[in-house]
Amino acid sequence: MAHDAPQATGPSKLVIRNIGLILSGALEKPILDGDTIVVENGKITAIGRFKDVDIEGATTIVDAQGTTVAPGLIDSHVHPVAGDWTPRQNQINWIDSYLHGGVTTMISAGEVHMPGRPRDVVGLKAMAVFAQRAFWTLRPGGVKVHAGAPVIECEMVEEDFKEMAANGVKLLGEVGLGGVKDGPTARKMVGWARKYGIQSTIHTGGPSIPGSGLIDKDVVLEADTDVVGHINGGHTALPDDQIRCICEGCKRGLELVHNGNERSALFTLRTAREMGDLHRVILGTDAPAGSGVQPLGILRMVSMLSSLGELPAEIAFCLATGNTARMRQLDCGLIEVGRSADFVIMDKAQHSPGKNILESVQLGDLPGIGMTIIDGIVRTQRSRNTPPAGKVPEVVAK
Repeated sequence: MAHDAPQATGPSKLVIRNIGLILSGALEKPILDGDTIVVENGKITAIGRFKDVDIEGATTIVDAQGTTVAPGLIDSHVHPVAGDWTPRQNQINWIDSYLHGGVTTMISAGEVHMPGRPRDVVGLKAMAVFAQRAFWTLRPGGVKVHAGAPVIECEMVEEDFKEMAANGVKLLGEVGLGGVKDGPTARKMVGWARKYGIQSTIHTGGPSIPGSGLIDKDVVLEADTDVVGHINGGHTALPDDQIRCICEGCKRGLELVHNGNERSALFTLRTAREMGDLHRVILGTDAPAGSGVQPLGILRMVSMLSSLGELPAEIAFCLATGNTARMRQLDCGLIEVGRSADFVIMDKAQHSPGKNILESVQLGDLPGIGMTIIDGIVRTQRSRNTPPAGKVPEVVAK
């Protein structure tokens, strides 16, 4: 079972040099000019040309070998339970496997697979605080798991949200997975959550597992959560006219997930692009789930949306990084000075017909991951899950 990764114990300075391409994660400027990134004590301090940046005192130097550096990928929709184990598939080390798929941050949409999950108000609040504390302490492989997302029940009152917020809870699990399934009640509780700084997500579409139910456009629009969870269904999507109605009827986040309807994901992407609202589109996997664990789920979403959605690859990567970071108010997900130094270093897969990584992804291929870095610390090198990369970075000095 993957345990919490070691953290830096003293001053550190990481230099990544000889970068072939820097993907920023920002829609407004997805590609940055530079071949070197400098990180001090886990934060980005410089991005530019090797000759122009200060590398004095580097404690770790990575030669990127002309490969691509992007922000670590963010999975906006997971269902963790306890440590790096999921009872849904009785699988261990699933979070560590996601790290090998380039995911450095995860957002819980509710710890709903906890065996014996309490439904009473005292129990669900206690479980939320426990999950928030446990996952922020554990950090499997170094991955940042934002957990502690209670599934709301009808008996809750405003004071419950105030209490949870005071104890560090910042997320709600998917509205609709518990007893609250109607628009008016959901809107009232989402308003309480927002008042105390707790971000909300709603289940969208047909039932995902026995016990869940249909959440249609009317409930989604009335609830007014911060994120429209898996708008492409998890797995069963709403009809196209309802999806369009949601896209046009609110200005909240539009989450596309791997464990959803691919055609509906592409329809949502086209609709958001027509509206000039690509900044609202974020990506998740909705795993672990009945269809399993998908370590490469976010990469597969990026490739699918780029190739079949005719979206430039550098833009598709923004949906899995900077868009989510901004919507979720995270300090990672963008390569800019002052942000957390969470990176995935990639290259086109060996034998891909694409001339480079961007063309390769737009042709539908997955890139090969050569290294992941979280908080300026090298966490993995050659991925055990992706196709082998054409070129891989090396740690040349430490």
